[in-house]
Amino acid sequence: MNIHDVNEGIVKYKKRKRIGRGPGSGHGKTAARGHNGQRSRSGASQLVVFEGGRMPLVRRVPKRGFNNRFAVTVVSVNVGDLESVFDSGAEVTPESLKANNLAKQNYDVLKILGDGELTKGLTVSAHRFSASAREKIEKAGGKVIELPGKKPVVKNKQKPKG
Repeated sequence: MNIHDVNEGIVKYKKRKRIGRGPGSGHGKTAARGHNGQRSRSGASQLVVFEGGRMPLVRRVPKRGFNNRFAVTVVSVNVGDLESVFDSGAEVTPESLKANNLAKQNYDVLKILGDGELTKGLTVSAHRFSASAREKIEKAGGKVIELPGKKPVVKNKQKPKG
């Protein structure tokens, strides 16, 4: 082998295969489709999920559940967690909760729940509060600030006729 033989047989611009142009082309008559059969017919195309007539996998696998794209994502934090993380008189905001790894994930609404005891007077800002959490925060000498946020959607609310 010589150095000038390296590129031998490599064609830079290959001509496209012209099928169905008569017997002289080498691809006439059946136009490279073979004799008879499903793929030899004009307009032959199959669904991607077609498995030769047996029940396709997408139809065999059970479908369960529903994922609501419009649902409001709510993250909850208990007052017991606030007790352990924040000092007395501190201001609890969604940003400070994220900084202290109490509400790490992405959410639409932050809700404070009443699980645990609270002895420190905290100023708590959140979108929603449970009744017991609101009571415990105010009983400990703290303040509840309700932030504006996404409200739950009420569907089929009928208007009174008249």
